[in-house]
Amino acid sequence: MLLTQKETTLLQDMKTQEEVCIEKYNKYSNDACDAGLQDLFSSIEKVERQHLDTINKMMAGTVPPMTGGPASPKAPTKASYNLGSDTESKKNDEFLCNDSLSMEKHVSSVYDTSIFEFKDTQARDMLNHIQKEEQEHGDQISKYMELNGMTVK
Repeated sequence: MLLTQKETTLLQDMKTQEEVCIEKYNKYSNDACDAGLQDLFSSIEKVERQHLDTINKMMAGTVPPMTGGPASPKAPTKASYNLGSDTESKKNDEFLCNDSLSMEKHVSSVYDTSIFEFKDTQARDMLNHIQKEEQEHGDQISKYMELNGMTVK
C-alpha cells in the first residue's frame, strides 16, 4: 500500500495516540485501588499494544489481516465499592476512569476522521475495526463506573 503524505501524517498521529494510551493504561493499572479495575486497565492496554502494532505495519505499507486478537476486555460484573461510599480509593479510581474515558473519546475521534481520509478500502476497514475497539473500551469503563456508583464527568 502506497501512502499519501496526509495518510502518513494521520498514521503518525494515531501511533502517538496509541503510545499515550499504552503508557496511561500501564500507569493506571498500577495506580488503581480496585483489583478489578487494575485487571480491566491491563486488558485494555494489551489491545492498545495490538493497535500500535497494526499502525506500525500500516506505516510500513501493509495492512495486516484482521484477526481475532485479544478478546475485548470485560468490565467486572460485581461492584467493588458500595454505591453510597465516598472513600479516597473510590475517588482515585473514579478519576482514573474519567480520564480514561476522555482519552478514549479523543482517540476514537482521531480514528473517525482518519477513516474518511484513506483511499485503500482495507486500510479504512482496519481503522474502523480499531475505532470500534476503542469505543468498546469506553463502554467497559462506563459499565464499571455505573456498577460502582461513580459519576461520569
